[in-house]
Amino acid sequence: MSFTPAITGTGVFTPEMSISNAELVVAFNAYADRYNAENADAIAAGELDAKAHSSEEFIVKASGIERRYVMDKSGVLDPEVMHPLLRQRSDDEPSIMAEMAVDAAHKALKAAGKTAADVGAVICAASNHERAYPAVAIEIQALLGVPGFAFDMNVACSSATFGIQAAADMVRSGSIKSALVVNPEICSAHLEWRDRDCHFIFGDVATAVLIERIEDAKGPYFEIKSTRCATEFSNNIRNNNGYLRRSRPDGIQDRRDMQFMQNGRKVFKEVVPMVSQHVTSHMDDQGIAADQLKRLWLHQANKSMNDFIGKKVLGRVPLPVEQPNILQDYANTSSAGSIIAFSQNSNDLSPGDLGIICSFGAGYSVGSVIVERGG
Repeated sequence: MSFTPAITGTGVFTPEMSISNAELVVAFNAYADRYNAENADAIAAGELDAKAHSSEEFIVKASGIERRYVMDKSGVLDPEVMHPLLRQRSDDEPSIMAEMAVDAAHKALKAAGKTAADVGAVICAASNHERAYPAVAIEIQALLGVPGFAFDMNVACSSATFGIQAAADMVRSGSIKSALVVNPEICSAHLEWRDRDCHFIFGDVATAVLIERIEDAKGPYFEIKSTRCATEFSNNIRNNNGYLRRSRPDGIQDRRDMQFMQNGRKVFKEVVPMVSQHVTSHMDDQGIAADQLKRLWLHQANKSMNDFIGKKVLGRVPLPVEQPNILQDYANTSSAGSIIAFSQNSNDLSPGDLGIICSFGAGYSVGSVIVERGG
C-alpha cells in the first residue's frame, strides 16, 4: 500500500543579529589595512599580494545580497577576529544547532496543527554539523519529545531537498506516518570572512518542514507530487576541515582550505546548466509545461544564478512573484535558503497550483521537489 506525502507545515528561525553590507565593508577594510601594514615589507618585495578593499557596490553586483543574519556579529566585525564568537556550551546544555532547529520545528508543528507526538522521525539535514556524534538530529528529537528515530545527513546546500525526498519516500512506503526535516545552518562559522571574494556570502538561519500523509493534514498543504536528486563530483566548492586534521603535519595551521572555498566562475558556468537541465527534465517527465508552473523556490546563493535558471525553466524572464528571492535579506543560508523562500512565499497560491522547490550546491548536488497546493 502506498501513501501520498505532503508538506503540512513550515517554520523559520531567524537570529536576532543582522549585519548590513556597510558594516561588513567597514570591518573587512579595516582588516585589509591592518594586514597590509603588518606585511608591508613582504608586499613591497612581491612576496605577498596586498589585500584590496571591498565595497557595498561590489557585494550587491556580485551577489544581490544586502544584509545577513548571524548568531554572533561581534567577532565577525572585529578586524582582529573576523569570525563569530560562540559560547562554549557544556555537554549538559542543548547544542546551538539543536536549539535553532527546535525553534523552527515548533513553528512548523504549530503551522500544521500538530505536536511532537505526531512525528515519527527527525532528519537534521545541513551542510555543517557541529559535531560528529551523537547525531544532532537525535538531540533535536529528544528536546522536542518526538518518538521514533532520527538521523543526520549532509549534502551541502542540497541537504533540505534530499532530506525531503528521504522523508517523503518513507511516508509514501508506510514505514512512518510523518517526519520533520530540519535545516539548522550556522554558515558564518565556516565562511572565510578575511577573503574579499566571498566574505559577504553566508548567513545563519534554521528551517523546518513537516511531511506527513495527505489524509492527516489538518489545513492547507502541499502535496509532494515528485522528487528528484542528482550529484556530480566537483572540487570547485570545498572545505577540507575535518576530524583527521590533527593527524596531518600541517593540519592545525591556519590554512585557507580549512574554511569555505569556491571557484566562483567555474561554479556558475557548470552549475547553472546542470540545475536548469535537471529541473526541465523533471518537469518533462511529469508532464508539466512551463506555463503550468506558478512558483519557483530556488536555492538562495546568487541572484544572477537564479535569474538564469528561472529564465531557462520558464522560457522567459520570471516575474518577481514567480521566483521569489530572499537572499537580499538572509544571504546564502545553504540548505535552508529554498525553504525560507517557500515558507514566506507560498500561502498565496490556490488549490491546484504547481511549484518547484529546488536546491543546488557543493558536490555538485541538485534536488527538486514538485508540489501542488491542496486543502
